[in-house]
Amino acid sequence: MQAWLDSLFALLALPQFGLSTLFVAAFVSATLLPVGSEPVLFGLLKLNPEMFWPAVGVATLGNTLGGIVDWWIGYGAHKVADKYSHSKHHLRVLGWLERLGPKACLLAWLPIVGDPLCAVAGWLRLSFWPCVIYMAIGKFARYVTMTVALLYIWPN
Repeated sequence: MQAWLDSLFALLALPQFGLSTLFVAAFVSATLLPVGSEPVLFGLLKLNPEMFWPAVGVATLGNTLGGIVDWWIGYGAHKVADKYSHSKHHLRVLGWLERLGPKACLLAWLPIVGDPLCAVAGWLRLSFWPCVIYMAIGKFARYVTMTVALLYIWPN
């Protein structure tokens, strides 16, 4: 799988595929695969700073669509996860998520826990469109904050 991803990213790294590469990287990084889209976004913007908003928009869209895939995976995996329902920690996290509802998807931008959070939101059958909106807001804010910090606060 890693070799396939490496060859795909090598192909998409060609300059004529800048935004499409970013989209694919952002989409894949939002799934449960350990791939980051931030280096792709940063590299694209270092080479083309005038593409700030289109690049942030494409990254947000790709990452949100990946989060939607996670939501659907969680939605379909409801019965599989029932075997873990007896854990005290599991019940506490589920209670927290149920209280927050779709607003919990604002945290979808967090490393390590953000992508599984989208899957759990689907598993809990939290409202789809509110989850998507909160995912998009959180991911957009992360991309803008991270990109501004890398390009303007720590430019080296």
